[in-house]
Amino acid sequence: MPLGIIGKKLGMTRLYDEDGTAHAVTVIDIAGNEFVQIKSTESDGYTAVQIGFDDQKESRLNKPQNGHFAKHGSGPKRRVQEFRLDSDAELPEAGSKHPGAELFQVGQWIDVIGTSKGKGFQGVMKRYNFGGQRMTHGSMMHRRPGAIAAGSTPGRVWKNQKMPGHHGTFRRTVQNLKVLAIRPEDGVILVSGAVPGAKGGYLVIRPAKKKSLPQPAAE
Repeated sequence: MPLGIIGKKLGMTRLYDEDGTAHAVTVIDIAGNEFVQIKSTESDGYTAVQIGFDDQKESRLNKPQNGHFAKHGSGPKRRVQEFRLDSDAELPEAGSKHPGAELFQVGQWIDVIGTSKGKGFQGVMKRYNFGGQRMTHGSMMHRRPGAIAAGSTPGRVWKNQKMPGHHGTFRRTVQNLKVLAIRPEDGVILVSGAVPGAKGGYLVIRPAKKKSLPQPAAE
């Protein structure tokens, strides 16, 4: 079974448990995942599956991309993600549907990978949490970074100096989120807490690396 799936962030809501406690949850659409390509040790040197998500028009892809999907019996997809497998893992067929919600169970811990919201061009106070300079009357350096290099030695600006620039759109992983509900009929899972990115952004969901599956209660 592949160790992950692609999803789309639909938004946040609240979910009430049996005790009436409200939990903030993120609704993630995971319907429509499809196996695009199956890689084996014999043909590719390693074992992996390539999963496609979200149908796309052929006219919006180039010929090599359309040829790749057609070769493996899959329709064009907006997002493709590869997941490594153990060499002795049972491999599915290319072009078949992904099990989707069946990959997870309620109470399971997962990691969610996404791209954070873009903030555009920002100064050092927002970008790096600088404290800023004096806010007194007459000062004209309220939100400026101040000196960025010495005058004579080294006489230049060091690489990686924190300065104003583009902020956001980072690849971020939120670990140890719990699956609170699974709705196969809607093709969604409800995950505790927030996940990276804006509404409609693509996500990669995988079983948590630092927490194991919930164990069944002893009789």
